[in-house]
Amino acid sequence: MTTQPYKISFITVNYNGLVDTRAFLARIGSIPFSFPFEVIVIDNGSVQDEYALLKAEFPFITGCYSAANLGFAGGNNIGIRMSQGEFLYFLNNDTLLPEAADEQLLAMLAFFEQHPLAGGITPKIRYMDPPNMIQFAGCTPLTPITLRNKQIGYQEIDHGQYDQNREIPYLHGAAMLIPRQVIDNIGLMPEAFFLYYEELDWCCQISKRYSLYYFAGALVFHKESASTGIDSPFKTYYLTRNRLLFAYRNSSGIVRILSLLYLLCVANTSKMCSFILNGKWKHVFSIWSSTRSAFKLFKST
Repeated sequence: MTTQPYKISFITVNYNGLVDTRAFLARIGSIPFSFPFEVIVIDNGSVQDEYALLKAEFPFITGCYSAANLGFAGGNNIGIRMSQGEFLYFLNNDTLLPEAADEQLLAMLAFFEQHPLAGGITPKIRYMDPPNMIQFAGCTPLTPITLRNKQIGYQEIDHGQYDQNREIPYLHGAAMLIPRQVIDNIGLMPEAFFLYYEELDWCCQISKRYSLYYFAGALVFHKESASTGIDSPFKTYYLTRNRLLFAYRNSSGIVRILSLLYLLCVANTSKMCSFILNGKWKHVFSIWSSTRSAFKLFKST
């Protein structure tokens, strides 16, 4: 067995996001990392081959162009298969590492050495604008029936109130550092979701054997993604479908039944009534079609 040549594989998925991905790569290229690393960019079905454009500008990257959009999990899974790093750092293409990323990543790697059962860590995530506002500083568990939880520190100004590491139930999909050994043991990201809930489902699988952590000593800046549109029928479809799929895959017995009943009879019905009252008929159709799709997926998952 050959030794992995890279300590960290940075993996990002691009979808018609040339401007954001260019900024992401420029920041990585400007940081003098003290450890060997690779940067993998997967262009996930963009209108044009943006990977080729990025490769010409940033020759240090590797990756590929996928003519088909394979979803968040599918794109990252290509990156996983191509990667050679001991640790895989999954970062959204609309994030920026801080200038002190080298020191922070060394601290994250030291954390794994001190916590051999750590299955993954997410750093503190702040918004790009305003840069002192927190997006993620950990989270609470999902309630078993309603599947609701809270992101700790969400939209609070960072005064250092969340500067302590803590164990958390789920990592944030915008920034996840995971040892390769964990992925080898657990498997790739679940591709049935396509978009939304895949990292939650993956974290549920990881947490059966490992612990997940919020790491306060590292930081990532994140732009809120607008690629799917705010309040779009597309977003309504995948959130509705995947919430049902997540409940089905990650619960059993009476809890599964109650959760599905709540989502179908309370959450979905309430949303449909709201959409009908506001004349948003495309959203109404999205809920109907996504519910049918979810039940079809139950049979194959």
